[in-house]
Amino acid sequence: MSHSSDKEQRKPHGKFATKLIHFGGEIDQATGASSVPLYQASTFHQADVDANQEYDYTRSGNPTRQALEDYIALLEGGTRGFAFASGMAAISSALMLLSQGDHVICTEDVYGGTYRLLTTIMNRMGVESTFVDMTDIAQVRAALRSNTRAVFIETPSNPTLRITDIGEVAKFAKEHDLLTMLDNTFMTPYHQRPIELGIDIVLHSATKFLGGHSDVLAGLAVVANDSLGRRMKQIQNGMGNVLGIQDSWLLIRGMKTLQARMEMSEKGARRLAQWLTEQPDIDVVYYPGLPNHPGREIHEKQSLGYGAVVSFDVGSGEKAKKLLSKVKIPLVAVSLGAVESILSYPAMMSHAAMPKEVRLLRGITDGLVRYSVGLEDIEDIIEDLEQALRG
Repeated sequence: MSHSSDKEQRKPHGKFATKLIHFGGEIDQATGASSVPLYQASTFHQADVDANQEYDYTRSGNPTRQALEDYIALLEGGTRGFAFASGMAAISSALMLLSQGDHVICTEDVYGGTYRLLTTIMNRMGVESTFVDMTDIAQVRAALRSNTRAVFIETPSNPTLRITDIGEVAKFAKEHDLLTMLDNTFMTPYHQRPIELGIDIVLHSATKFLGGHSDVLAGLAVVANDSLGRRMKQIQNGMGNVLGIQDSWLLIRGMKTLQARMEMSEKGARRLAQWLTEQPDIDVVYYPGLPNHPGREIHEKQSLGYGAVVSFDVGSGEKAKKLLSKVKIPLVAVSLGAVESILSYPAMMSHAAMPKEVRLLRGITDGLVRYSVGLEDIEDIIEDLEQALRG
């Protein structure tokens, strides 16, 4: 069988779990190798300088990175994917679509790195931002200005897990010809596919659930149409903040087990969230799967699951630090979405760049901690948390 006909037979098909394994680039067409080859090359020989060839220089394109970019585009249902050196590199590249004098409306309790980018770097470039409670469409509408060009959404938000109605905001944006960007890190395309709900650009810190093993730093972006794809390619190539070849290969490997990991971690997170609501020394628990979560109904309309991140408030910074010092199972660390559980302290980690008064207004208190449930036995996780809380 020729390589071309073999490739034709291997077009991606089936349900999500099948696409994770059979994504179109899973078998090397030249050798039959069972994984994407590592093209560890910075440049490519051009046999005929007058003839166009697909690859010439790895910043502009590399077959290993291309396999990853095609993979995430398939999973998100977009036209083109892009792999960057980190999640923030992906977000900053998307925001480079804006120009001096433009204005962006952003989720108020957005990831601290995104907040820092908008308020300390993009503002110097002449791009203004307004942060609003995006659970309230009236606030989104009220933030519209004559120079508004984009809406940046994070849902569930980090770390208070507030839910934005994706379709509703996308509809508003289309009415006013605004570009929509959505950080889909917490849900991944397994649970939530924003392009199908009208979003223009989906962004990921692939360091988290997509990579899944705390061993790769990466960012991904997927666009909804070819026009945006051409513009994003120009930015990726022009800025040069591309993902390295080894990391591209590692990310492909990690993504193959996404559904299995997400299902097990979510099962644990649901059990943990329920247990936390029953503890007298926990002030509040944030998890979209809880019956009393204010955004649960909207979340269930646009997502297939609740995710593996649970945030909860122990009442004070002193109690939070005591908890962090006593747990034995989770990593006490920045990040989330790994095979190992990770317990984070947003006030001093993910949201340290946010001024305290701003942070507190967004519900990111000194007593708030964020638990990303890994693949350990959930009863062991609960027993460990119980001893840390009571100790």
